[in-house]
Amino acid sequence: MFNRRQLRIKVLHVLYAFHADKEGSVQDAHKHLMKSLEKTYDLYLLLLMLIGEFQDAAIERIEKGRMKKQPTSEDLHPNTKFVNNKPMRVIIKSKAIAKEAANRSLGWGQEQDMVKKLFKSLVASEEYIAYMENEERGFQHDRESLNRMFRKHIVNDESLQEWLEEQSIMWSDDLDLACSIVLKTVKTISEDSDDLTLSGMWKEEGDDREFLENLFSKTLDLAGEHDALIEQAASNWDLDRIATIDLILLRMALAEARSFETVPLKVTMNEYIDLAKFYSTEKSGAFVNGVLDKLFDAMREDGTIVKTGRGLIG
Repeated sequence: MFNRRQLRIKVLHVLYAFHADKEGSVQDAHKHLMKSLEKTYDLYLLLLMLIGEFQDAAIERIEKGRMKKQPTSEDLHPNTKFVNNKPMRVIIKSKAIAKEAANRSLGWGQEQDMVKKLFKSLVASEEYIAYMENEERGFQHDRESLNRMFRKHIVNDESLQEWLEEQSIMWSDDLDLACSIVLKTVKTISEDSDDLTLSGMWKEEGDDREFLENLFSKTLDLAGEHDALIEQAASNWDLDRIATIDLILLRMALAEARSFETVPLKVTMNEYIDLAKFYSTEKSGAFVNGVLDKLFDAMREDGTIVKTGRGLIG
C-alpha cells in the first residue's frame, strides 16, 4: 500500500510533531508512527465499505418509493442500474473486507445518517445522473462508472471530508493516498470475481518496514551529528534560522543516504527536494538542494556515505 515516498512523508509528519512536543518521548513518537500507518489502512477500508453502504441506501430508497401512498410510475418501475452495479456487489459481499473490518472494529453501522446524506448528495451529482441515464450496460462500464463517481464526487464531498477530519486528524493528509488505493482495488475486480483482493499494508513487508523503522530511528540517532554538518554547510545560516521542516528533511536525507546502501543518492536527493517544495517554503527546494549537494559530495569523499551496486554512486 505504502510506497517509499509515502513512508518518508509519514516519518516527516511524526518527526515534526515530535520536534514540537518538548515533553514527548521517542517511544511515543514511534507508537504514533505505527498508529498513523494503521489509521491510513483503516481509512482505505472504510472508503471501500462506504461504496457497499451506498448500495443498501439505494435499495432503501427504491423500497420507500414503492411504499408511497401514491407512487409515481418511476417509483413503481425504478431504475435499478446502480443497485445492480456488478463491482459494487462484489464489494458489498466481500469476505475479505468483512474479515478485516471485524478485526479492526470498523463499520458504518453507527453513521447511517452520514451515509444517507452522502448518498443523497451522490444521487444529485452529474456523475450519478449520467451513469443512470446511459443505456450502456456491462461489467467494464459499471466498473469505470463506479470509479468515476468515487473519484469525482464521493471523495470530494465536503460532508465526508469534514466527518473524516472529526474522526482522525491523520485522515486529512491520508485521503488522497487512501482514495488512490481504493481506485486500484476496484480496478482489480473482474467479471468472474467472487471477492476482491485487498491491498496489503506493505508493498514488500521486510524491505519497506525496515526502511521505515531505520529512517525514523537513524534520523533521531544521528540528529546531533548531522545538525553540526548542516550548520557548517548552510553558510550564513544558523540552525535557529532554518525552517523546522527544512531541518527535519535534511536530517532525514542524510540519515537515508548513510543508512541505505542500495538507495541511489540521486533518488534520495530528488525525493527530499520535492518534499521541501511541497511541505515547506517557496525557497526550500533550492536550499535543501544546495545543502545536500555540498554534504553528499563531502561525505562520499570521506567514506561516510557508501553505496553498493551499479549506478548507485551518482
